[in-house]
Amino acid sequence: MKPLLVHHEDLFGYCLGDTHPMGPDRVRLTMCLAEHFGLLNLFDIEQPAALTPGTLEKVHTPAYLAALFDGQAHPEHGIGTEDNPLNLAIPPVALQIVAATVHATRAVWNGDRQRAVNVAGGLHHAQADAMHGFCMLNDAAVAIAWLLENGAQRVAYLDLDAHHGDGVEQLFWDDPRVLTVSAHESGLYLFPGTGFAHDIGGPSAAGTAVNIALDRGTADLAWLRTIHGIIPPILERFRPEILITQHGADPHRTDPLADLDLSLDALALAYRSVRSWAERYAQGRWVALGGGGYERDTAARVWTALLGAVADVEFAPTWAMPTHWRALVRGKASRTFGDPGAAEGLRDFHPEARVEARREAPMIATSRAVFPYWGLPPYT
Repeated sequence: MKPLLVHHEDLFGYCLGDTHPMGPDRVRLTMCLAEHFGLLNLFDIEQPAALTPGTLEKVHTPAYLAALFDGQAHPEHGIGTEDNPLNLAIPPVALQIVAATVHATRAVWNGDRQRAVNVAGGLHHAQADAMHGFCMLNDAAVAIAWLLENGAQRVAYLDLDAHHGDGVEQLFWDDPRVLTVSAHESGLYLFPGTGFAHDIGGPSAAGTAVNIALDRGTADLAWLRTIHGIIPPILERFRPEILITQHGADPHRTDPLADLDLSLDALALAYRSVRSWAERYAQGRWVALGGGGYERDTAARVWTALLGAVADVEFAPTWAMPTHWRALVRGKASRTFGDPGAAEGLRDFHPEARVEARREAPMIATSRAVFPYWGLPPYT
């Protein structure tokens, strides 16, 4: 069974302006690079099916949805602000992104596929009644709400974006059926200023919001140790029926809007771990989404690595990029798929490892906050 890639050229159009960080070509370049490496042949590619009436209303308020499509600025709903400028072309594309994520999720939940991807998805900041952090409609949250209405009892959402997955977390804050895990740069330094270790969920769902707040400059091994030390033990206890993951490219060291120091090689290794976690803890059901990422060369490489993980392909860091890559990205362009020298530092880290002897401070803080709710001893 091939994995499913839900895609259509209309999804290229989620762009808030040529000079805006959420600029053009992030998904288009990913498709070009994936085609160069022969990845697209490993997927069945389908266009997103139209959403059924009422699907968006599972997450977003009628007043907000009406505001999106009336062509006016609505600062009270986050529309027409400095971060989220008014763009009449965006709402139909956002609608298609939601449709693509729901399509991917439905295919996996119904057993038509084991794995599915929507690279254009992962708009995790969108609120029930507001556009937030460049995100208009919360496709992951809508897909989770669809799952809950279609019989799911345990849904795990894992967010590896550099920014806290606040929208998804807030929407399911007090729902014990949904586990949200976000590993992100600390809100002390970075938008949206939330997602600390002590934020653990509502009174009916304590322990189901898991936040790993990372220090500025967190590098490959510290990041890998931390996520492997926190995520697998909780997934093992929660036993999700399906895993939905968000893979923003902005943890990469070149991203202009974040301060983490991760390499492409470390991110690719983590995506292979996510694949193994889906197999081990979620019956193999995995829906992978894109997310943030504001350096085009990097975003394309990161999401191509994600597609490779979904398709069980491992890349050699030394593989050459296309000869015309610099002309395509119109800016800084990598010569090799991986980051020079990064693979050497990762040679001794095994993707299946949970935690090495060294315990990172964010790992300790998060384990103290949530492990007791799962019957796990915190790290010291």
